[in-house]
Amino acid sequence: MPHENSGPHENPGPPEGGDFAAYTTAAWPRLVRTAHMLTGDFHEAEDLVQTTLAKVYARWRRIPRDDVDFYVRRSLVNNNISRVRKRRVAHLLTPFLPERVHERHAGHADSIAQRAAVTQALAELSARQRSVLVLRFWEDLSENEIAQLLGCSLGTVKTHVRRGLQALRAHPSFAAAPHGDGARDTHTSAPSPPFAQAPPSPVPGARP
Repeated sequence: MPHENSGPHENPGPPEGGDFAAYTTAAWPRLVRTAHMLTGDFHEAEDLVQTTLAKVYARWRRIPRDDVDFYVRRSLVNNNISRVRKRRVAHLLTPFLPERVHERHAGHADSIAQRAAVTQALAELSARQRSVLVLRFWEDLSENEIAQLLGCSLGTVKTHVRRGLQALRAHPSFAAAPHGDGARDTHTSAPSPPFAQAPPSPVPGARP
């Protein structure tokens, strides 16, 4: 319903509990079910709903009451897309890292540390290597598309991918052997596997 006063202060401050709290209480079970279907994990679903509702609360005054459900659903989906995109580098690069990384970072909580380690390792690569890896694994571009985007040859892209992955494997966050049987296994795992979708083929004239 329209407010009687139409001045610049027609909107009140942040909701004082009742309106927003009532909506949250009523919508929570439904939102968590939806988020669970989006994430596949109950705890992540609750985190996603909490994050979404926190953002909705910040804009609550400006959301038309008839559009609340639409706005919240859209925010939930967009926040999940953002969450997936932020994790994608870690998830897709993990198979290329030493096996002990998988052993050290197994649980839901530890996956945050794993993603932080990958982000730190990426930050220490050269700008070109980092750009190529992010475009390849995060943006899911093909090597040809990356070459066009960066204005370089396909062979250069392949070289940056290979050397970038090698640098990640050698980064202290992943290279330090855990204390256990006392042996440092410098090459216990198989060499870095090729890309799952399209194994790189040799480029004539390209130098390693």
